[in-house]
Amino acid sequence: MGDVLAGIHATWEFEPDSVLIRFERGIRTPKLFTALRERRIPHEALESVTLTPGKRGTVVLHAVPRPGADPLMEAAAGQLKDGCDPYRLVLPAERETLAEYYADELRALLGPDAAEPSERYVVAAPELPQNFKAYDGKASFDGRQVSFRWFWTGASSAKWKAGDQTFPLASLCGVEWRSPEVFDGYLRLLRRDAEAVAPQADQDPAAVVFGLGYGPVHESLPFAAAVLQAIRGTSGAPVPAVLAPPGRRDPADIAERIRHLGELHRAGLVTDAEFSAKKAELLAEL
Repeated sequence: MGDVLAGIHATWEFEPDSVLIRFERGIRTPKLFTALRERRIPHEALESVTLTPGKRGTVVLHAVPRPGADPLMEAAAGQLKDGCDPYRLVLPAERETLAEYYADELRALLGPDAAEPSERYVVAAPELPQNFKAYDGKASFDGRQVSFRWFWTGASSAKWKAGDQTFPLASLCGVEWRSPEVFDGYLRLLRRDAEAVAPQADQDPAAVVFGLGYGPVHESLPFAAAVLQAIRGTSGAPVPAVLAPPGRRDPADIAERIRHLGELHRAGLVTDAEFSAKKAELLAEL
């Protein structure tokens, strides 16, 4: 094959063993596509390929991934809207004949196991490091461990009592992502030693909750996918990790937390002693 099919917001490059999807950058491009930039989808990751009529004089070429082949789609668990599905290529209707040709070519390359779930990830997760701001804390992942640093203005008393959290990958067995586009969105780390019934996300130190403007899809979903891939492994090269020096924290993160602490102190919600003790604790982490 080796040809290129340009659509709206993305271009598909057909290679001998995969499809390279390059996402455009622009005001109208979904932010998730901009964050992903490009994705290589091996043919063995695909279950089927369809071509259907779209809206307003378009057609949609849709490569359906096999369950378990792509950590991003596994983390999404069917919650992505059609416009944010990275496996959909929207084309002007006049390219329908060309799109049908490529759809047939892809179908011919699907393996005998295409109808079966994949036993391993074959699509790479977004690169590391990953981090985002939730409503009640900042989530960070460096390839070895996931860290939650609580915000004074959003975290529940249960989370403050538990303190900031660090989860080595060996202690985790999965990730649960509930889209921030619903009322009670959150990201929860599934621990190997967790109780059978998990507490509500706002009370669970292994979860961060989303809110209006916090934990958007284009930040929290790639994060969840990267953690999933690191936990369960990948068929390709080892996941690269960009690690911070041991025992040190991002100075900007420390400054932001001290600012929040100062606001609470000025509002009378934190005593002088609590303010001094917590500020000293934060400065010691620099």
